[in-house]
Amino acid sequence: MTAVQQITGRDPLTGEGICLTVKYGVIIDVRPDADSENSYLSPGLIDLQVNGYCGLDLNDGQLTSEKVVALCKKLVSLGVTGFLPTLITGPESQYIDALTVIRQTREEHWLVHNMIVGVHMEGPSISPIDGPRGAHPLEHVRAPSLKEFDGWQAASGGLVAMVTIAPEQPGALDYIRALSGRGVHLAIGHTAATVGQIHAAAEAGASLSTHLGNGVANTLPRHPNLLWAQLADDRLTASFIADRHHLTSDTFTAMLRSKSLKKTILVSDSVALAGMPAGRYSSPIGKDVEVGKDGRVVLYGTPYLAGAGLPLAANVPIAMHMAGLTLAEALMLATHNPGRFVDRSQDLTKGARADILRFNLHAEAGGQLEVVDVWVAGEKVAYD
Repeated sequence: MTAVQQITGRDPLTGEGICLTVKYGVIIDVRPDADSENSYLSPGLIDLQVNGYCGLDLNDGQLTSEKVVALCKKLVSLGVTGFLPTLITGPESQYIDALTVIRQTREEHWLVHNMIVGVHMEGPSISPIDGPRGAHPLEHVRAPSLKEFDGWQAASGGLVAMVTIAPEQPGALDYIRALSGRGVHLAIGHTAATVGQIHAAAEAGASLSTHLGNGVANTLPRHPNLLWAQLADDRLTASFIADRHHLTSDTFTAMLRSKSLKKTILVSDSVALAGMPAGRYSSPIGKDVEVGKDGRVVLYGTPYLAGAGLPLAANVPIAMHMAGLTLAEALMLATHNPGRFVDRSQDLTKGARADILRFNLHAEAGGQLEVVDVWVAGEKVAYD
């Protein structure tokens, strides 16, 4: 491990130069530096929902250590220093196999160990109804089971840190109470819950709304409905996919203002076809799928989304433009805020873990974020 190093760049909040002194993976000093280079410095990005990227699929039933390592290398090249591999609704045996591979790879590989901060189980106890269920396979939707959860934790070595659940599932409230009591974050998502069921889930310990505004029926009553309930409940932080495809600018802006910056998180929810060249593909989940030049992933020949196609680094400048955020505000939604859910102090302050992103922001390219350098636990990461 590198002993002492100095990392310079601009503070996204003030635009002024700063110099970070890093020792043994920790920031030990932060000071002004008028001679800093023009690139910005930020904490590394934290993505709480990653299903795959660039052809690497966590949910195809064929996960290997090589795929996990390759996914980490790809994500770190995009500015991500911590993430939750996300397993969608599937058979229990597939869960156990995937969780075992993730645990074993994390034990054997330094970068994987430092980047994978837990696992997000997005299912299997979601709504069985078309619409709220999204692309999750109906045949594997089932009621929550503490016995099954214990099996996940045994296979993963205790890595399951977040579970997305529909509160209307039988036994959901007891399940939420039990898991939140163990320090697991329960998220409401892919649901057709009533307003009462939303608030009951929050009372039981649910703390997050998974990609709010998506994984819900196409048509809802004006009021009351489950979106208003989640926006109004201050016990719930909300995650959003700010890619211009999953939410309109007006919707994202209104929801963000309702939840506040403090209780808003950006996620990529990237699927395996994210980052792939535009074209037509066969997907294990969506079958016949088309990737557009703008990253939009749809069922071929339809307007229906089949996942998210952009990395978190792309969503940061998009969120700025969609909701009129400053760079510092948008970065907070992808660093500090998600860091609270995985016990990562994502701040450039003395004593913080040295997960650091150096980047340029190109306004002329519509706000493209260009990754320059990345440090994970104080080590500068080389990537292709």
